[in-house]
Amino acid sequence: MKISFVIPCYRSENTLEAVVNEIKGKMVSLNNYDYEVILINDCSPDRTFAVIQKLCAENSNIIGLDHTRNFGQHAALMAGFHFATGDVIVCLDDDGQTPANEVDKLLNKIEEGYDVVYAAYENKKHSSFRNIGSNINRKMTEVMLGKPKELYISSYFAAKRFIVDEMMKYRNAYPYVIGLVLRTTKKICNVQVKHRDRIEGTSGYSFKKLIALWMNGFTSFSVVPLRMASYGGVFVAIMGFLYAVYTVIAKIVDPGRVIGWSSTIAVLLILGGFILLVLGMIGEYIGRIYISLNNSPQYVIRTVINYEKV
Repeated sequence: MKISFVIPCYRSENTLEAVVNEIKGKMVSLNNYDYEVILINDCSPDRTFAVIQKLCAENSNIIGLDHTRNFGQHAALMAGFHFATGDVIVCLDDDGQTPANEVDKLLNKIEEGYDVVYAAYENKKHSSFRNIGSNINRKMTEVMLGKPKELYISSYFAAKRFIVDEMMKYRNAYPYVIGLVLRTTKKICNVQVKHRDRIEGTSGYSFKKLIALWMNGFTSFSVVPLRMASYGGVFVAIMGFLYAVYTVIAKIVDPGRVIGWSSTIAVLLILGGFILLVLGMIGEYIGRIYISLNNSPQYVIRTVINYEKV
């Protein structure tokens, strides 16, 4: 069986070689597996691609890809999938936090018959900001994508070849790997591994990138936000009707009562804000449809190293 390790790379010039060496050391002990490593430089501003070139020169089973601009982690994964030739694809991070030396735990679950296996961590070593983002993402996938509550989603996972083949059929400009997995199979499980501290630096996910990732998730794979907007509109309409009834009754009971402008303006502001929110949401969906119809690319590769198309 052949294993393809797919690693998106960004600001990892000082950590990437250690990650690759750990993979090599582990795979020596797993002599019933062949393997390859696919490194995707997502237009990193440091010397990450130079390190990838060096690793590719030293190892013929390492494939290097260089993006023309930063397309994001999920687009980088999709690029790597198109060059992976393994029976099982393993995705992990470039910062050393995901333990490559515990990959056998994921592979054992794959051999038990699961289609996808996600690593779960008892003690996460992410920053507080990243943990908050992960918790929001977990709730979003439960509500929007139907993820089981007991399933933990992480960036370290293994998937069978046919799952990845199905995922690659998605050609639009806003890939969301978690959504693609959840819509492809329900035969998913977790396995416990240790999460490490970062060797250096901080997470590449800024607040802006996290927001963009969440938008990809619920606009590309769910219409739940539009349904929630519909439900919200019904709720606001009912509240408006009840307030109108209250106003009429109050005027009948107390004819001298003057209905103030403040309450009227408050209602108008609530209604106006809600309408703008819904219009913005619809506009986001329409905008993404427009971009997809214009065939905006998921990624653009400038350079490929150590790969010959069969």
